[in-house]
Amino acid sequence: MKRFNDDFSVGDVMKEFIKKSSKLEAGLDVINVKETWFKMMGPAFKNYTQQIELRRQTLYIQLNSSVVKQELEYGKSKIIKMLNEELGKELIKEIVFR
Repeated sequence: MKRFNDDFSVGDVMKEFIKKSSKLEAGLDVINVKETWFKMMGPAFKNYTQQIELRRQTLYIQLNSSVVKQELEYGKSKIIKMLNEELGKELIKEIVFR
């Protein structure tokens, strides 16, 4: 049986476990993206956002305002860059506003 060095914390072990479990990591990525979206965009956008999905590095965001959708379309590349920086990895390559 492999023994762990005492220098590892429970958090380190959990991170390693998550890295090795791709389905678990994908699920956590979806949660992190949703949290990051609301954190970065603020409470005003929470009222306009109906649904958020992450599929194959594309973030789908359903909005209930065509005006907000149009405004966000102009800043897609900046939003992608900011989300990826906040997430700490390049998880999003495209955003589709619906």
